[in-house]
Amino acid sequence: MNTHENGAPAFSVGPLCLGGNVFGWTADEAASHRVLDAFVDGGFDFIDTADMYSRWVPGHRGGESESIIGRWLERRGGRDRVVIATKVGMDMGEVGKGLGAAHIRASIDRSLARLKTDYVDLYYAHVEDSTTPLEETLAAFAELVAAGKVRFIGASNHGAARLREALAVSDRLGLPRYRVLQPEYNLYSRGAFEAELQSLCVAEGIGVAPYYALASGFLTGKYRSEKDFGKSARGPRMAAYLNARGHAILNALDVAAARHQVSPTAVAIAWLRKQPAILAPIASATSPDQLTALMTGARLDLDAQTLAELDAASRQPV
Repeated sequence: MNTHENGAPAFSVGPLCLGGNVFGWTADEAASHRVLDAFVDGGFDFIDTADMYSRWVPGHRGGESESIIGRWLERRGGRDRVVIATKVGMDMGEVGKGLGAAHIRASIDRSLARLKTDYVDLYYAHVEDSTTPLEETLAAFAELVAAGKVRFIGASNHGAARLREALAVSDRLGLPRYRVLQPEYNLYSRGAFEAELQSLCVAEGIGVAPYYALASGFLTGKYRSEKDFGKSARGPRMAAYLNARGHAILNALDVAAARHQVSPTAVAIAWLRKQPAILAPIASATSPDQLTALMTGARLDLDAQTLAELDAASRQPV
């Protein structure tokens, strides 16, 4: 899918984005490289990471995911055949945080060094920063675009009001616009995105790359009760989903999966792809086997009946 901006070059990617948050966390370097190889060999190109991945792991400082991807790029080559997205703004400890110009300038150089590349295709403001004027943030991004270090910019974890304000600042000052939004959005978590952000992105031509596309793994169907929580590091998070609505969604996924002879994972990805403004769902994998279901979902075309059933089961009460 492409996103266009008043005749500007399109930001073009395949229909699935590989999440790099697990690289260096639940997938070691060798496993991460196998997943990256399988993803590209499968015909896909969009890879997502961030400077702070995986700072939450004891002993990590952030940048581990970028470094793993960088060593993979160095080994494999073909930089121009992949689309790399990374982010700035989260708390990096002594290195700093936020979207001030100085931090952005220093952070992109650190990310480029770890990724072993001269540029990133997409650079996200990872979170809103109410302490820094949008004019400063967007002007700093403009410098990076002019220097060839960044091709396009995006916003992650931004609400509708802040995103709308940022677009107005860009238009007023002739600065680069956010071209991609990265919000939480999936069959279970629909309300926050659909309330205002979805219509704003449609109106402004912003592509959406939703994270938690599988609701931290809940939509794979492998977590049906508390006894399943031990199946992964994310297991304890499943308690928030195991309610009447969550079970209804799983049942609808099971029906759809049987109808199309695929996995619930593939159906959940395919549903996201059919929603307005979606550029590419983001999902992570720790093995090529897990990746297979994601790639199947990226190519699956759901029929109208299935889409209606999934919508009815998952629509959140107003």
